[in-house]
Amino acid sequence: MIAETFILIIVAGFICELIDSSLGMGYGTILTPMLILFGFPALAVVPAILITQAVGGIIASISHHRHGNADFHIKSKSPSYILQKIKEHGIIGAFNKGVSDDLKTAIIVTSFGIIATIIGVFIGVGISKKFINLYIGFLVLFMGLFILSNFRFNYSIGKMFIVGIISAFNKGLSGGGFGPVVTGGQMVLGKDHKKAIACTSASGPLICITGFISYLLFKGVSSWDIIGALLIGVAIAGLIGPITTKRINKSALKLSVAALMIILGALTLVKTF
Repeated sequence: MIAETFILIIVAGFICELIDSSLGMGYGTILTPMLILFGFPALAVVPAILITQAVGGIIASISHHRHGNADFHIKSKSPSYILQKIKEHGIIGAFNKGVSDDLKTAIIVTSFGIIATIIGVFIGVGISKKFINLYIGFLVLFMGLFILSNFRFNYSIGKMFIVGIISAFNKGLSGGGFGPVVTGGQMVLGKDHKKAIACTSASGPLICITGFISYLLFKGVSSWDIIGALLIGVAIAGLIGPITTKRINKSALKLSVAALMIILGALTLVKTF
């Protein structure tokens, strides 16, 4: 890879991760077609997106917690305390009482999402790319319009499981479509906008790593130069994005998220047709 291309990928990774870590979406959805336009094959791009978004998500979630956009604490890290709570309340009861609500949301999305990602990767290597793009385009566009409508469902754990499964399936299928569904789904379910964005950053890393390992096993990875360039950009942007989230007021943040979802969904459909 020539130096100019390497630098261009660093800049593209930085911009897309800055958008993603501040608005909860856009990294894979924007960067995947961008890298393909640069001339890289799709099966080289998707695993690079997955592993670098995992790194960016870890950095961003730590930064979100540090700047107060969400609370990802465990009430006690003492093994004796945890064992005592499990003895008193059982595993599920200890989980409910010992983990903050935001961390709980991230764990729920991650746990069910890992399985869905593996299925998405397995299907994604053999399914029509046009069908994948149409599916994700319509889904993201609909979610953006739904957020603007101000309609909200009542929050429930069951609904968050569904959000996690659909979004992770999208990530494994195409490298994108995770953030819009997780962030938008939480907002539709009534979660605070800043918390929804932070929880999306925290729930993505393990799912992305699972998807990357799946590609490594099923197809192999040939994009280590792309990965190296993207890592530089996402590491910097992951620290900066959450500061932007903290400073944007609630109405502007909601409008920005909805507008970005509508734009991404529409562009995906236009590109496909």
